[in-house]
Amino acid sequence: MGLAFALTSMLCWAVNIFITRAAMARMPAELGFVVVLAMNLAFGSLVLAVELALRNAPLTLHWEAAGWFVLSGVVGIYLGRRMLLDAVQLLGPSRASVLHTASPAFTLIGAWLLVGETLGAYELGLMAMIMAGLWCTQPSAKGSADKPPPSGALLRRAALLSLLTVAGFGIGNAFRGMAMRNWDEAVLGALISNVAALVCLLAANREWRATALRLRAGNRTGLALFALSGVATMCGTVFGSLAMQRIEIAIATLISYTTPLVVFPVSVLLLKDRDALNLRTALGAALVLTGIALLALR
Repeated sequence: MGLAFALTSMLCWAVNIFITRAAMARMPAELGFVVVLAMNLAFGSLVLAVELALRNAPLTLHWEAAGWFVLSGVVGIYLGRRMLLDAVQLLGPSRASVLHTASPAFTLIGAWLLVGETLGAYELGLMAMIMAGLWCTQPSAKGSADKPPPSGALLRRAALLSLLTVAGFGIGNAFRGMAMRNWDEAVLGALISNVAALVCLLAANREWRATALRLRAGNRTGLALFALSGVATMCGTVFGSLAMQRIEIAIATLISYTTPLVVFPVSVLLLKDRDALNLRTALGAALVLTGIALLALR
């Protein structure tokens, strides 16, 4: 069941990639981030209300787990996404997209330190296979609209920013997994994480009046798409949290990052992006599929 939840989370994140791609063509990402967080809270609150109305078990608060969810929101959602946006501006989208493939390694380290979760050589080998496959499926910067590779001080800043981005996403997932091991409240936990991220955003932004004016004057289609992205990311987070409670945290995280398995077929068959399919990406997809299948059969 944990593998099914992880794959469902991956589908949600894959759908979000297409939504975000269309939204960013109409509205800046930094404005979209505000809309996404707000929709995370609105949709998550609705889901929580329905869940509480349908279930028999009362809601109990677990303050330590809630604290881990707060840390997950600050480190994974706010800092991770914020630094990823900066990395995209500095490195370009193609090079920045590679950062996601390394974050499960930090989740693995974080889960080991926090939960004492260890994997055998077989599972570690399959994780390495899947991560290698994901690296192969990443778009090449050659021929893309990416900026030239940074050098000198910019190179050092890019290296530090890349490391912090990968660590932010990876450790944030480990914090979330730690919380789920002690408190079976995926929806409420996701809400707590997003509230923490929104508080950080409110504290860091000193020009909310200008931001509000920009949102009011923003493209309506872009606003709607970023709102839809909020629904998709909330669903992806909840299903990912449910997976972390049932299988290893690092494996659940890694499987939720296998979005190229959906993105490439859709890009080639529906969006007619033939450049996305080549020997390298096909090999990468085969490695990812093989790794997931072997994890399911272990």
